[in-house]
Amino acid sequence: MIRRATILQTLVFSAVFTGEASACSRLGEISNVAMVREANVIVRAIAQEYAVPPRAPEKLTGNSLYPTKRGPDTRRIVVPTIRFRVLETIRGTVGSEVILPGVLVDTDDFNDRPVPYALVRKSGGGSCFANSYRSGAQFLLLLKTTDAGELTANWYALGPVNEQLHADDDPWILWVRKQAQ
Repeated sequence: MIRRATILQTLVFSAVFTGEASACSRLGEISNVAMVREANVIVRAIAQEYAVPPRAPEKLTGNSLYPTKRGPDTRRIVVPTIRFRVLETIRGTVGSEVILPGVLVDTDDFNDRPVPYALVRKSGGGSCFANSYRSGAQFLLLLKTTDAGELTANWYALGPVNEQLHADDDPWILWVRKQAQ
């Protein structure tokens, strides 16, 4: 009887106090005005090709079942990166290309909300950041400089920092240009 009570108590505790594995959340509201103001670099760019293609982790040393004396099982995670050709610089200083982490996809992922966007496009809802890009498509990238001096689009959780554009005069880029002045 005590064992059943303990199991039941554990199940109830787990159900009440365990968070559901769900989409990303953030503290505070998303402010597209603040997001544009805080971006160090804003560019319109075309996703071209992989600078570093995705691949499986490579085993460096050891074995997870039988570790060697050289150290624990270590796998080098290779983060795929995409080369973007810069078409227009709205703010900041950047060369003719930007390289960002991400994956190339075969489908469009336009933001389906009204401009000015107040939330990331659909593919970014679960991970806080949209990191998929259609090869050959234009994107408006609102970037931040990291402490290491690299540019990143993963700095404003759930914000529309890397939205796909319909055209050169997409309403989103027109709004951002005006805000960036």
